[in-house]
Amino acid sequence: IDAELAREQAQWFVIGLLFFCATIVFLRDHHVLERYRYTIAAAGIALLVMPRLPGIGSQVNGAFLAVKVGPINFQPAEFAKIAIIVFLASYLRDTGDVLVRARLRPLSYLHQAGLFVLPALAVLLIALALGLGTAVTVLLVVFAVSMAAVMRERPSLKHFGPLLLVWGVAMFMLLFIRDLGSSLMFFGGFLALLYVATARLSLVGVGATMFLGGATYFASTVGHVQKRIEVWQDPFDRELYDAVGGSYQIAQSLFAQADGGLFGQGFGQALLQLPSGQSILPAADTDLIYAVIADELGLFGAAGLILAYLLFASRGFKTALVAGDGFSKLLATGLTAVFALQVFVIVGGVTKVIPLTGVTLPFVSYGGSSIVANMVLLALLLIVSDHARKDRARMGQGGLV
Repeated sequence: IDAELAREQAQWFVIGLLFFCATIVFLRDHHVLERYRYTIAAAGIALLVMPRLPGIGSQVNGAFLAVKVGPINFQPAEFAKIAIIVFLASYLRDTGDVLVRARLRPLSYLHQAGLFVLPALAVLLIALALGLGTAVTVLLVVFAVSMAAVMRERPSLKHFGPLLLVWGVAMFMLLFIRDLGSSLMFFGGFLALLYVATARLSLVGVGATMFLGGATYFASTVGHVQKRIEVWQDPFDRELYDAVGGSYQIAQSLFAQADGGLFGQGFGQALLQLPSGQSILPAADTDLIYAVIADELGLFGAAGLILAYLLFASRGFKTALVAGDGFSKLLATGLTAVFALQVFVIVGGVTKVIPLTGVTLPFVSYGGSSIVANMVLLALLLIVSDHARKDRARMGQGGLV
């Protein structure tokens, strides 16, 4: 990998550390963020829309992820994830009890059959006539109406606002930003927050159904999403392998991981280019950095990196467990969940568990936006942890978080 990129990455680490220190120094109490939750939410949505604005937005590997303003080039989604999580943590702290009280009326077996079997038959007929994507959309509408019809205590529409908002943001990112990974990361983080706020798997199931339904619809109707799915299903298909923007990238990634074996080829020994200068492993410094690690350090080295991420996630969730108030619990949960999901999305894409997307591997992939945003995320977790430790000390429980 180009040594110049390593120097630039070191500079971004220094800048990230400055943001880390500034967050800890100037944000003494993270509860201040609750006062500005709607402003923060608006800023997060604005950041997500920026890559589609003419004149400043640009494509990265087919996805609209980057913004260039003069000499500054950054990825707004890295900062938007923090803003959205802060808003959701604050909002769900206030509305979680309302969602918890919503229960379903007991129905007779006949009503239950009519509620699910008849719509299923209708959807089957639609699928045969109009296609799977349209059928899934109809199924989602029927499911949502059915759930609303049988609720004993129905919350008002505003209480389901975050669910609809984040689902809309996820679908926007899938359709217009063309980034399946960020879409999955945002919505997955929201579902984690929803479960912690309500302890109801049924609401998580509704949210997951909405996301899978929307993703299925767009995968069957939107060309670039459908192509990503085809590449994931068979990266070694000759036609896909030779096509521009096809499966060459993921196929070479799998070859690189196999080349590493158990113990790897050694530092700097990954075969990234031919003697002619032709790249064998595209995007080795960004999307496919995990494949380079697996090639140079082997399965054990790559597993060590995953264990480091697991340790980070475990400490983040431990912070959420010991936090003394609802906002702190939700904030720590959301930030940790988004971080862990980001690791899963990129490692899962490189290893062909899920379709490959353009998110970065935190603290490893080249990119200043990712470094700075994750440093701020880490600082927020430390602030929550510090407040939890002080609260426990005041109560005489002591112990480190």
